Amino acid sequence: MRRATDEGGVLLEGVSKVFGTLRVLDDVSLHAGPGEVVAVVGPSGCGKSTLLELACGLQTPEAGTIRAAPAVLMPQRDSLLPWAGALDNAALPLRLKGQNRATARAGAHETFATFGLAGFEGARPHELSGGMRQRVAFLRTLLAGKPVLCLDEPFASLDALTRQELQTWLADALQTEPRTVLLVTHDVEEALVLADRVLVLSPRPGTVRATLEVELPRPRSRTDPALVALRERALGELVA
Repeated sequence: MRRATDEGGVLLEGVSKVFGTLRVLDDVSLHAGPGEVVAVVGPSGCGKSTLLELACGLQTPEAGTIRAAPAVLMPQRDSLLPWAGALDNAALPLRLKGQNRATARAGAHETFATFGLAGFEGARPHELSGGMRQRVAFLRTLLAGKPVLCLDEPFASLDALTRQELQTWLADALQTEPRTVLLVTHDVEEALVLADRVLVLSPRPGTVRATLEVELPRPRSRTDPALVALRERALGELVA
């Protein structure tokens, strides 16, 4: 069962998901309060992406209850329209809400500088770096206006240096534009740098093996002994 909530958060209780004879998730519970960032890590195939689709209402669970504010999914691939410039790509959710092109472009343009995109308004996706494409995709996700953002491996395709830069950028962006965020990632350090809480899933069928509270001030240092200790604990749970 899935029910909406006006609180701006997400609550999954005892959720299971089966595709045919394949049980992907088994009795998973998760809570992300308004404005919280909750990361989900786990081995490939354990149901992380399915968990996001359930939170967004794109899948229906076989068992359990989901209470969630309206959510939007940002998939791994940026899915930018190749024939449109960066500004028109970012403005797409506003066009889908019925705004004309000029109004939608003006609304998107207001935040272009904040997201480090000033000067790239007319650039087609193939003319942008991977990091710039992800910024456009994230801005488009924000402009959908949903209180919950479900981010599926947003930086997985980037090189290590760009990925770290975008992690820092995303942390800053969420301070400016607070939302409830569910973040799926294979990168344990990324999860600890960005999230208030990290859920570690078991191999398929995915169950919650551990929940780590990340009670560290922001911005977070990757060399902070407390963060390093949490990383080792998370990695230990992954290989257990």
